[in-house]
Amino acid sequence: MRELVERIVLAARGAGARRIRGAQVWIGALAPFSPEHFREHFEKEARGTPVEATRLHIECSDDMLHDQAQYVMLQWLDLELPDDSEGT
Repeated sequence: MRELVERIVLAARGAGARRIRGAQVWIGALAPFSPEHFREHFEKEARGTPVEATRLHIECSDDMLHDQAQYVMLQWLDLELPDDSEGT
C-alpha cells in the first residue's frame, strides 16, 4: 500500500499538480483484499501525505483467469493542475 501511495504522490508531483482529487484502482479477482479492506489500508497509509484527501474509486474484477488477476493496478488520477482547475 505504501508503494501505491508513493506512486500517486510521484505522479502528481511529476505533473505539477496542486492536489490529487481522485484515484482509481483495479483489484484483480485473486488479489488478497476485499474493496473495504483495501480502502481501509489505503486511508491508513495515506494519512499525513498529499494523498490523504484523495477520493478513492475501486473497480473489482471477477475474472479469475485474467492475466493480472492477482494484482492491484492504478488506473487513473484526477489531478488539479495550476492551469486546469477541472483536472486531468
